[in-house]
Amino acid sequence: MKKVWMMGCLIMVARLLSAQANVQPLTIWDNRPATDWMTQAYPIGNGSLGAMVFGGVGRERLQFNESSLWTGDEQETGAYQAFGDVWISFDDSATAFTHYKRELDLNTALTKVSYEKSGTRFTRTYWASHPQQVIAVNFTAGKKGAYSGEIRLTDMHQAAVSASGKGLQVAGVLNNGLKYAAGLQIKHIGGTVQILQKDGVPVIRINKADGFTLVLAAATNYNNQRSLGWRGADPLPVVQKRLEQAASETVSRLQQAHIKDYQSCFNRASLQLGTATKAGNGLPTRERLSQYKAGVDAGLETLLFQYGRYLLISSSRLGGLPANLQGIWNDSNNPPWRSDYHSNINIQMNYWLALPANLPEMHQPYLDYINSMRAVKKDNTQKQYPGVRGWTVKTENNIFGGESFLWNTPGSAWYAQALWEHYAFLQDTNYLRQFAYPVLKEITEFWDDHLKRRPDGTVVAPNGWSPEHGPHEDGVSHDQQIVYDLFTNYTEAAAVLKIDTAYARHISELRSRLLAPKIGKWGQLQEWETDRDDPKDQHRHVSHLFGLHPGRQFTVTHTPGLVAAAKKSLIARGDASTGWSMAWKMNFWARLQDGDHAYKILNNFIRLAGSGNVNYDNGGGVYENLLCAHPPFQIDGNLGYTAGIVEMLLQSHAGELQVLPALPAAWRDGTVKGLRARGGFEIVELSWKQGHITKLVLRSESGKPLNLLSPDQLKGDLPLRREANGYRATAATRAGQVFRWGNR
Repeated sequence: MKKVWMMGCLIMVARLLSAQANVQPLTIWDNRPATDWMTQAYPIGNGSLGAMVFGGVGRERLQFNESSLWTGDEQETGAYQAFGDVWISFDDSATAFTHYKRELDLNTALTKVSYEKSGTRFTRTYWASHPQQVIAVNFTAGKKGAYSGEIRLTDMHQAAVSASGKGLQVAGVLNNGLKYAAGLQIKHIGGTVQILQKDGVPVIRINKADGFTLVLAAATNYNNQRSLGWRGADPLPVVQKRLEQAASETVSRLQQAHIKDYQSCFNRASLQLGTATKAGNGLPTRERLSQYKAGVDAGLETLLFQYGRYLLISSSRLGGLPANLQGIWNDSNNPPWRSDYHSNINIQMNYWLALPANLPEMHQPYLDYINSMRAVKKDNTQKQYPGVRGWTVKTENNIFGGESFLWNTPGSAWYAQALWEHYAFLQDTNYLRQFAYPVLKEITEFWDDHLKRRPDGTVVAPNGWSPEHGPHEDGVSHDQQIVYDLFTNYTEAAAVLKIDTAYARHISELRSRLLAPKIGKWGQLQEWETDRDDPKDQHRHVSHLFGLHPGRQFTVTHTPGLVAAAKKSLIARGDASTGWSMAWKMNFWARLQDGDHAYKILNNFIRLAGSGNVNYDNGGGVYENLLCAHPPFQIDGNLGYTAGIVEMLLQSHAGELQVLPALPAAWRDGTVKGLRARGGFEIVELSWKQGHITKLVLRSESGKPLNLLSPDQLKGDLPLRREANGYRATAATRAGQVFRWGNR
């Protein structure tokens, strides 16, 4: 009996060790401090407050941002602004250091820096707390009295810094009247802390502290209500209250509250590709990137997948603004493209991952932003297009409704897709009725009024432009496909709610008369009504394939001819491009259900980019810190990459839940958990070996009918019947019902 018990224990231990060996670490790290903001520093954020961690030893820089610090107003677009810096200079900066490590752990959203000096171990931990709305940095050391130095707070708009208790604060006003404030407090163990004046500026002086913690808060008086003039509470009392509340907690409780909050979002989805190996894991991430092309590193591919989820959690939380071109991270008052909300793909791409990668709360700030812009956009639209109902947008947009560059008339219709998708995934009828439908209808009304009716009955979008090249003319494919998508989403929403039946019928009839997609002389999907596509054109935008992705007008099953033409166009555009463009191409090839080509683009994306200079052609890739290079840094590429991997593993846009629709040969084995599908379904677990499904568990969250398509015959709770393109199971479901299948 004792031998049996011991054997059982050994088996359990072996299984545990095997499971642990198969877990791929989710850590970005380096063995040297960062010296460059864009390419090397690590981002942390709580949705509104963000920072870039450099990890300097003798002198540390924590560059920080607050998402609502914008110049501009309803007339001028302005730009997203850098807020300031925390500088920490230590007295022993000249002393040599060894055993240095700087790391960002995606499992906990903690950044850590560790090193040794004169035999003493020093450690720092950085985090951005959403519950407390602060950034904290905890400094510890292996001996008492290890820390002496000075801490400064600086403002990118040169407002005066003042002392505040055992800390520093700054308050100012931008030229548009927006008030802002930031505060920095210190808690120390051992030694002394005092506020000194140095060169006329207050600094925090630390003498022989055993350890200390810095807590940073920042805010503006921005409010997303136009009726309130886009202004809210004075930010300085808000900042002071946040610092007081944080000071009342122990460092351990502050950190644990942060981890619990973050993991409640992050831990919903996991991905394991292949068998974890030590190859690559022991290398700094920049070296891992350099060696990626030389061998298999599925762990790096997984790391980038989860990095996209981390970045969205860190830059888009309930009650705040959506992620902009750079998320919330920006070190310039004149950033590239204003670090704005670009309406011709970029803000939309930021949110492709949110729903399928199980982060629906992170999707809400985008929807709230759309809703907050309606009134000012209606005024602007009436001035440009007198007599129309509804509204649309220009290409560049700020947080007050201000806009610039060209009118992007399909932009609001593309916004509307997100409103529908939120319902399609979550099946919340109250949300659809009270929040989404009114916006869907008014954007539909704009297009009902704006479309041009030709004598032959054909309907075209007038004076369009295929971003960002070619002529301005009627019937541009990009515009036609987005309007088709809008009308589809609107009529389906009206049908769900059983309202506006006559108007929905009118829109359905109008959709049927939209100028249809055309196939050109070399078999391509035409970008314009005129067959002028150049097979040598490798422009970064592939706007005329919207109907393939993120739209649902073209599908492998239902429109094979148009899909074949889209493939011709995509091949001609080429595989190399800017970072965000490659991310979109991953999604295109996944929708074409060509997993190997999607993986080829993925492979191109994971390329170490060295320059932060603007390159519109093919300089894309990722930097040492894994931020996407347009170049320069744009976050849409990171977030679009994650969405692309989801599309390779799960698709639900075509009225069916299709598992492993575009699995590449490189991912022979794997497991994914927590992905969501339209219709209100969640993948509890999907595992495969040698390219074939071994386990599938899914849950119906809303009780809607299931239409499952599998590449493999499986045995389980529902029988699968053989069809031309796989094995299908259909059934009515109950909310909360779980279905299981296996390969035996």
